[in-house]
Amino acid sequence: MKRLALLSAVLLLVLATATSVLAADGKARVRVVHASPDAPAVDVWVNDAIKAFTNAPFKGITSYAELDPGNYNVKVVPAGATEPAVIDADLGLDADTDYTVVAVGKLADIEPLVLVDDNTLPAAGMAHVRFVHASPDAPNVDIAVKDGPVLFENVPFKQAFPYVPVDAGTYDLEVRIHDSGAVVLEVPGL
Repeated sequence: MKRLALLSAVLLLVLATATSVLAADGKARVRVVHASPDAPAVDVWVNDAIKAFTNAPFKGITSYAELDPGNYNVKVVPAGATEPAVIDADLGLDADTDYTVVAVGKLADIEPLVLVDDNTLPAAGMAHVRFVHASPDAPNVDIAVKDGPVLFENVPFKQAFPYVPVDAGTYDLEVRIHDSGAVVLEVPGL
């Protein structure tokens, strides 16, 4: 289970590099990441009236949805149901801003982690990566290039580090326990 939960955290790093289109024209854009390892697939409701996302599985990452700026109530419920809401949160959205809302923690303690995304294009030949620690049963971790530099150091659960520019290319990454340096997950070919 721990390996699976760690994998969900690494997936957030992967997907941060894949988007380069920005919210524009006065809209906000929101996507959802399901990172709760023991929660079922979920539906996401906005203001009790709009089913924004359907059947999002563990490790699933939705596309961005555009919304007018403002305040919204967001409820996360088991897929196909309208209750119980495992997350019931109010979310303020600003114009021309991208957000990722990550459902973190085990089901008994699940909560939203709201992140502002920087989807500006990186410089030529570069990529931007961000790591979000979303594994509820893992201690602080380091994310490193195998036989290379540490990209993110001593990251605690529910912490998102700012985007880091890296040379575009393919990397073999390692997730290491910060205190011991033990490699707990290898992510080849990223």
